[in-house]
Amino acid sequence: MHAPRRYRNTGDLPAVIPVFPLTGALLLPKTRLPLNIFEPRYLAMMDAALGSYRMIGMIQPKVPGEEEDAAKKPVLTAVGCAGRIIEYSETDDGRYLVTLLGIARFRVSGERDSQSAFRQVAADYSEFARDLKLEPEAISESAVSRDKLVKALKPYLTEHSMQTDWKSIEEAPAETLVNALSMICPFDAREKQALLEAPSVKERADALIALLEMSNAALPIARGPKQPLH
Repeated sequence: MHAPRRYRNTGDLPAVIPVFPLTGALLLPKTRLPLNIFEPRYLAMMDAALGSYRMIGMIQPKVPGEEEDAAKKPVLTAVGCAGRIIEYSETDDGRYLVTLLGIARFRVSGERDSQSAFRQVAADYSEFARDLKLEPEAISESAVSRDKLVKALKPYLTEHSMQTDWKSIEEAPAETLVNALSMICPFDAREKQALLEAPSVKERADALIALLEMSNAALPIARGPKQPLH
């Protein structure tokens, strides 16, 4: 999935966007993220976004698990990803079922003092201009070792009882593959943030492989049958 052609450079993106702080949620450029929105403040956020740029910034609280309530606004991480609402529907019980398409990462350069129920930030996209490339980033197999990635991925998926289409993994462009795996693998919040902030797809791939290998190294060592005592 490519970025819509209306976003040719960072100047085409809104300078102020509403944000949805959510621990463990990772949106990356050119990927899709489904959301089930039901809290009143975020329903209001959706209404506002649909009435303007259709853009929402996905971002994590700086302290994992410190979600918002009526009395507090947790500190946000420095970097999030702006997504465009490309599909949505309303349910009979008042929820929004939404699909976001990742457009570009942003750095928070300030928070808008607003009377709205949801938070809004000033978004600086300048260091992430490459996210707006229409085509997936061309990366050679020598830069992203698919064999090394698959070798690390197989025991990880087995341990987490996850299934995948190995043919799709073999055929997917490197950027698409790395971003999709970064989103679906159940890493913790800090690890997700590290993957988001990786400057390039190659560096994200290196970080992804390292995370998979560290997780695999922590697995219990398989033991063979007990040997009889003599």
